[in-house]
Amino acid sequence: MKDVKQLRLFLLDMDGTIYLDNNLFDGVTDFLEYIKSIGGRYIFLTNNSSKGVDKYIEKLAGLGISSTADDFLTSTNATILFLKKKAYNKIYALGTASFKAQLRAANIPVTDKLEDDIDCLCMGFDPELTFQKLEDACILLGRNIAYIATNPDLVCPTWYGYVPDCGSVSEMLYNATKRRPTFIGKPEPAMALLAMEKTGFKPQETALIGDRLYTDIACGFNAGICSILVLSGEGTLEDVEKSDVKPDYIFENIKAIYDDIR
Repeated sequence: MKDVKQLRLFLLDMDGTIYLDNNLFDGVTDFLEYIKSIGGRYIFLTNNSSKGVDKYIEKLAGLGISSTADDFLTSTNATILFLKKKAYNKIYALGTASFKAQLRAANIPVTDKLEDDIDCLCMGFDPELTFQKLEDACILLGRNIAYIATNPDLVCPTWYGYVPDCGSVSEMLYNATKRRPTFIGKPEPAMALLAMEKTGFKPQETALIGDRLYTDIACGFNAGICSILVLSGEGTLEDVEKSDVKPDYIFENIKAIYDDIR
């Protein structure tokens, strides 16, 4: 098992790992400064596709963390790369206005209306979800078109608990259509591999830190890198006992990681 003190590239989940809503967890700023001090690098990895990188930069600034677009990789980034390789004719984008804007900015042919030439349904986490979108999705999936989803997360954490995420909506659609999507974000290794390619760090120098076994920790395993579970979000020790996916390390939170490294 890799010594945490030897790691240099840290891929950080966001919701439930470094903050909850607008509350930054203790020790996060100190940990980020430590990474810089050892000549390392951190990249924020998130499955949340409901908003663009500009909104995350703004959010972190409000929490006292300065960042640039180069510090982020999202499930939308990975999904855009996937969609470009497939070259679909027209994609029905089931997601937020921000999600659709990100796809359009990348020259992905998207629509949010039922049209005859749609050959792919692409779904993201959608806090703007309506029944009309669900009905459109059922109609399109009945046509046997391609079906892509940004992430399989069942819930998204909030200050009061959890709300249904993309994975939960995909389960609703499965119950209605018996179709399941191809998921792009964590636990698939794409974002972690992109981060290493982008920064030049090797797998043995890299760790993914997150609060979910079935996305974050599984992504680390699938990418062949160190995985660190923090108990500040969704995952619990009971979950670890029941799961086939085991983290390399378990810490109470980011502060505990920083204290251990120091």
